[in-house]
Amino acid sequence: MATFNIILRNKVNSRGQYPIVLRVTKNRKSKLIKLGYNCDSKDWDEMKSRFKKCYPNYIKRNSALVGFEQKAYSIIEEFNREEVDFTLDQFYEKFKGKTDSNITVLEFWNEKVDDLNTAGRTGNAKAYIETQKSFFKFIKNKNIVFREITPAILDKYEVYLRANNNTDGGIGFKMRELRALFNDAIRKGIVAEKYYPFKLYKVSKLKKGNNKRALTREEVRLIENFDESVFPNLNEAKKLFIFSYYTRGMNFIDMMKLRWENIEGDRIVYTRSKTKVKFVIKILEPVKQILEYYKQVNPHTGYVFPILLREELTPMQIENRKVKKLKKFNSDLKLIAKEVGIVKPITSYVARHSFATNLKEVGVSTDVISQSMGHQSVSITSAYLKDFESEIIDDANEKLLNNY
Repeated sequence: MATFNIILRNKVNSRGQYPIVLRVTKNRKSKLIKLGYNCDSKDWDEMKSRFKKCYPNYIKRNSALVGFEQKAYSIIEEFNREEVDFTLDQFYEKFKGKTDSNITVLEFWNEKVDDLNTAGRTGNAKAYIETQKSFFKFIKNKNIVFREITPAILDKYEVYLRANNNTDGGIGFKMRELRALFNDAIRKGIVAEKYYPFKLYKVSKLKKGNNKRALTREEVRLIENFDESVFPNLNEAKKLFIFSYYTRGMNFIDMMKLRWENIEGDRIVYTRSKTKVKFVIKILEPVKQILEYYKQVNPHTGYVFPILLREELTPMQIENRKVKKLKKFNSDLKLIAKEVGIVKPITSYVARHSFATNLKEVGVSTDVISQSMGHQSVSITSAYLKDFESEIIDDANEKLLNNY
């Protein structure tokens, strides 16, 4: 239970008077909220929590105090009705008027982006910015608040995105970003949960069907056997793709940040940037050869691959470098695919999908593949796979070296 009362604070201000404050207590913790009034101790009735008759305009001022008490009571009642286990900070935000009624979606969104950039999560910040631009290009109302984002608005936004040639995948991505933002606003007490529009608007309907991005084992071998001496400009793309494939589909950003200190004997030990899951991966022969090659190539930094060319880059410099190099990587992969006769669309992420699918084809169980990829649930892994079945991580990984 939360309680409140109006008190005269026992600390004088710069004028030598005592501030009148609302003290809110919950779970044995209290927060003081200034009410904008000050007085001398002789003008305050501590028993009644009111101004004495000697205080100028005491009737009007005491009426204002009653209003503050009624407001505090209403706020607590609203939280209780909605079964919100509120914090004292959430109470403060509502009491001071910082509620869903006047904090706009744009203001909250910009604060979210600033927090992500400050935390060095520039990739996530960029994704939020892209969705923000799209949403406000559609809504054309920079003063919209969260409770005004209804299921009907989301339906219209989806229609708008389709009219602008967005695929289900692109629409799903934007809707998930918007949903995450709304959830964050609920957690921070900006909007009541009863206004949550994603109970009726289901993002799950935008999931892609069976994934066609995986290469067959034979197609991966075509890339392995690609003669980069004929096309030296494609050497790095080939090596990065093969390295990713044989390291359980390591993401481009993790290859970019991989350091020689992550190589421990016959294992690669690193933490995935996206999920913070720790990986310990056995170094297979193709990976060993690539590591030996790059020992001679990038001696001026601690990075394995010559993507980040110097130390002490800022998060934004790293993000800009990632975007530039990933774009070239994907472009070069398409040239390799064309040369070896692969007609499927190919990007850096295809190595990850191919790893999962090829393991499944040689009889490795979905549970083991899920663990090897660091997925939080088997359902995520299933999105990568067809319908097969069987088992074990490093040993199973080595099966990729053999014909079947």
